[in-house]
Amino acid sequence: MSTQILERPETKDADTGPEMFHYVRKEKIAESAVMGTFVIALCGETFPVTKSPKPGSPVCPQCKEIYESMKS
Repeated sequence: MSTQILERPETKDADTGPEMFHYVRKEKIAESAVMGTFVIALCGETFPVTKSPKPGSPVCPQCKEIYESMKS
């Protein structure tokens, strides 16, 4: 009798979405949502857009800081 170990990769439910929302270029959001292309957030994180934030959703502190400095 032999024993095999199967490694299970860590997965996240697609329904839960990101823990935080990021600032990305507005013109890239629709393209990413439709085509599944990746966007680059102000903080440098890359991901496909799968959900839109609801009011009060947590925002990436790094993105927020960069965005605020751009407005000044």
